[in-house]
Amino acid sequence: MKFLAALDIQNKNKGVSTGTKWWATKGSTIDSYSPVDGKLIASVKSCDKDTYDAVILKAQEAFIEWRNWPAPKRGEVVRQIGEELRAQKSSLGQLVSYEMGKSLQEGLGEVQEMIDICDFAVGLSRQLHGLTMHSERPGHRMYDQYHPLGIVGVISAFNFPVAVWSWNAMLAWVCGDVCVWKPSEKTPLCGIACQNITAKVFRKNNVPEGVNNLVSGGKEVGEWMSNDTRVPLVSATGSTRMGKALAAAVAQRLGRSLLELGGNNAIIITPDADLDMALIGAAFGAVGTAGQRCTTTRRLIIHEKVYNKFRDKLVNAYAQLKIGDPLNEKNHVGPLIDEDAVKMYEDAIEKCIAEGGNFIVEGGVLKGKGFESGCYVKPCIAEAKNDFSIVQHETFAPILYIMKYKTLEQAIAMQNGVPQGLSSAIMTTNLREAEKFLSQSGSDCGIANVNIGTSGAEIGGAFGGEKETGGGRESGSDAWKVYMRRQTNTINYTDKLPLAQGIKFDL
Repeated sequence: MKFLAALDIQNKNKGVSTGTKWWATKGSTIDSYSPVDGKLIASVKSCDKDTYDAVILKAQEAFIEWRNWPAPKRGEVVRQIGEELRAQKSSLGQLVSYEMGKSLQEGLGEVQEMIDICDFAVGLSRQLHGLTMHSERPGHRMYDQYHPLGIVGVISAFNFPVAVWSWNAMLAWVCGDVCVWKPSEKTPLCGIACQNITAKVFRKNNVPEGVNNLVSGGKEVGEWMSNDTRVPLVSATGSTRMGKALAAAVAQRLGRSLLELGGNNAIIITPDADLDMALIGAAFGAVGTAGQRCTTTRRLIIHEKVYNKFRDKLVNAYAQLKIGDPLNEKNHVGPLIDEDAVKMYEDAIEKCIAEGGNFIVEGGVLKGKGFESGCYVKPCIAEAKNDFSIVQHETFAPILYIMKYKTLEQAIAMQNGVPQGLSSAIMTTNLREAEKFLSQSGSDCGIANVNIGTSGAEIGGAFGGEKETGGGRESGSDAWKVYMRRQTNTINYTDKLPLAQGIKFDL
């Protein structure tokens, strides 16, 4: 496949890098199989502990130099990375689609997110601002400023194998930090491709070796990073279970963690909704990336007056979905990531039925020609109750639960009545309903939308959620501050030393 050659993805067992240098490692081999056709794409070498420590040492050395580069100069390097990503958008988008299984349009869209965050970071490199405050003491000036933290550890998930890393890395780099990235062991080749793309730019700009580091591997590599006092910030995307363990490890050493964990996202559909528009938002939100987004729409909370009408529209829309090879742009839904994900999908369906759920669109695993990998499943819809234990749980698969409500207050309580708090939406043309949903007594999620679905966030806004979603914020707005340490400065430009609060200390 041409895109593999273009990105220098070959079976050479690469897996650990400090920017432009690949390291030998004694770790085990990770084989990357495509969920599209079940074929082995290439193999990667996992990082061993000694090599991990050597990479961290190289990153520490690089930070000493990199932090002293002017921020706009660091931004210029990121600008060039954005240009290289534009040149490689087609190839990288195809790799994302083939290794992860999302549709080609979504794969290309993920690379576009990387380009967009590069553009954002370039502007940010000239706006790393603090505040100036008035002092109570004459002849004094107070201000705060931000300095880089050091090493930022990034642990990314398989469902967005390149974009989430870029959200962290591009901002961390313009802030003056260096990064150590552990990509998902389910999509390691996407990490290698990004390393190759950035290496070209880094060489051209004489960026210190160790600013961009890759450490492939499984759970143990993430645990090394979480317990490493040399890594002041660990940004992790994944399950709530993983996030709780990581947060405890990082907190034990008083480090910082930035967590992007599970979502159990709902759309409220009111009697005043534009149902045709709501249908698009609900369907894409539920089946996009085969239900493997943290922002996937998992619940529809529909007013009883429009419930039957919208249910019928939804069933008709699902009948038109095309499932198959995600590199074929005519298909809407690709495969799940692997057979373990298929098993979780099947278990969730069984649990829903056992709790009394009624499937109005049946699920199932697809077999036969074109589905040889065993990872293709049918998007399905179940009439369910919000308090079903399976509904309270996030299943990374295209299973949509629908339910009725009578009042907006009831709908908001149902929307909020799950452990997760990532994304939410309301479909309405009623201004009062929209404002109620966005008010302090409305959605308790980090993202709350009106007349768009739960997925498809832009990089300009801070991305993240509350409760078991972890509370982290990445990407836009002022999310950059988490990658820096804050310092308050007071300057006395007089020949006297008055103390604060009027305290007298005469000698």
